[in-house]
Amino acid sequence: MPSVTLSQLTYSGPDGQPLFSNLDLSFGTGRTGLVGRNGVGKTTLLRLITGELTPGSGTINLVGRIGVLRQSVQPGPDETIADLFGVRAGLDLLACAMAGAADADELAEADWTLEARLAEALHALALEVGPDTLLWTLSGGQRTRAALAALVFDAPDLILLDEPTNNLDADGRAAVADMLAQWRGAAIVISHDRDLLDRMDAIVELTSLGATTYGGNFSHYRERKASELAAVQRDLSVAERQVRDAARAAQDARERQARRDAGGRKKAAKGDMPKILLGGMKRRAEATAGGLDRLAEKQADAAQIQAAEARSKIEVLSPFAVKLAPSGLPAGKVVLRASDLTGGYDPEAPIIKNASLEIIGPERVAITGPNGSGKTTLLKLLTGALQPRCGNVHIGGPMALLDQQVGLLERRDTVLANFQRLNPDSTINDCRSVLAAFKFRNDAALQSVGTLSGGEMLRAGLACVLGGKTPPMLVVLDEPTNHLDIEAIEIVEAGLRAYDGALLVISHDRSFLENIGVTREIALV
Repeated sequence: MPSVTLSQLTYSGPDGQPLFSNLDLSFGTGRTGLVGRNGVGKTTLLRLITGELTPGSGTINLVGRIGVLRQSVQPGPDETIADLFGVRAGLDLLACAMAGAADADELAEADWTLEARLAEALHALALEVGPDTLLWTLSGGQRTRAALAALVFDAPDLILLDEPTNNLDADGRAAVADMLAQWRGAAIVISHDRDLLDRMDAIVELTSLGATTYGGNFSHYRERKASELAAVQRDLSVAERQVRDAARAAQDARERQARRDAGGRKKAAKGDMPKILLGGMKRRAEATAGGLDRLAEKQADAAQIQAAEARSKIEVLSPFAVKLAPSGLPAGKVVLRASDLTGGYDPEAPIIKNASLEIIGPERVAITGPNGSGKTTLLKLLTGALQPRCGNVHIGGPMALLDQQVGLLERRDTVLANFQRLNPDSTINDCRSVLAAFKFRNDAALQSVGTLSGGEMLRAGLACVLGGKTPPMLVVLDEPTNHLDIEAIEIVEAGLRAYDGALLVISHDRSFLENIGVTREIALV
């Protein structure tokens, strides 16, 4: 049976910071989802399993043959589907045999089932392409599906998938889910796609505290996490009470000792006790006071350590919540109106034709459709990033666009400087308060935007757009959950739920659309 066993694994990143310390973890037959914050080491763990990276210490025991899907497929200019599958020579041999140009030895080596097995693997991932199709002519989503089809074709015992549904449309995501549902070996899947994770047999969560395995799918994992959070919060309450009790007990002990010392000094002042006896009493009093201080210090330290451990777990478990100022959007106000909109990157071949759209009041509207249907093009026409060939657009109030690159942020400036630039009527205390609510506390607000991860950058963009004294009436988002971990997605969801204005969103993530309260879809074909 295929399996991976990690024992006492230790690994540090290029900056010398430890990523894993004495990690014990095992994966067996079945589908396991690997989740955790960006930067916690999920992709690094897969690279350790495949042998691309060498641990500082510990062992990795593999049973079975491994196949890997990378986060991106970067093809060469002449690379074809056949090259990706590693069957170019086999197909050439079959072509020679069919043309009558193969000798007896070559005919004996020919795999007459090759073409059928290749077509079957491509069909399993809903790809209708031939072996000579150049990879660069496929979209990013199609290349991902082609790489998955090559894994199915190769039939390893254990597959490692790193974000397999990134950039995939609904059909692509469904094809990946179906492929995993039919997989009979072992699979380790890094993903932020909660629908896909709900099809897993187990979830492994990586945190700064280590790794924890949860039996069941993602929904079961979330229920367990909620229970753990409640338990840890109870532990924190107990620990904080013990800190207060220890401090109060120490203070009571010091006050009692002070009263005894005062009584001893009064007796000494009367002069009716021998000096040797007075000296002994003083030494005993000092020893008692020192012992009490040490005991109180030990109890206080133990209570502080217990409280710190509980707080660190809560930092890992706590969901994000934020309160925002009202946008002031009236229920009947037309926020956006587009009429007979036609346009695209090539004016002579517009991808958007005669599109009309209206958003009234705090509506939440999603633009959906397959890859290549023109969703981002429509968004750019609506927001003025592209000029239409014909038709017109009316924006009825303040609007903010959060594109996939969060282009409204200046990369060389700090998070704080960006917030001040975009919200000039906010005081420095207002800025700091909002950024802290979006988890940019203290020095974190002084990071340059260019050094942030994708999730941090979107969180900074949301803080700057939504956190001012008067948020815009309309917020437009283009694939906001791409490349984000689950925690970052949930932060985005919480921020958008707290926003009372209108939303226009492109996303393939059905869970995300449901969680932010989308009420209407515009489907492009």
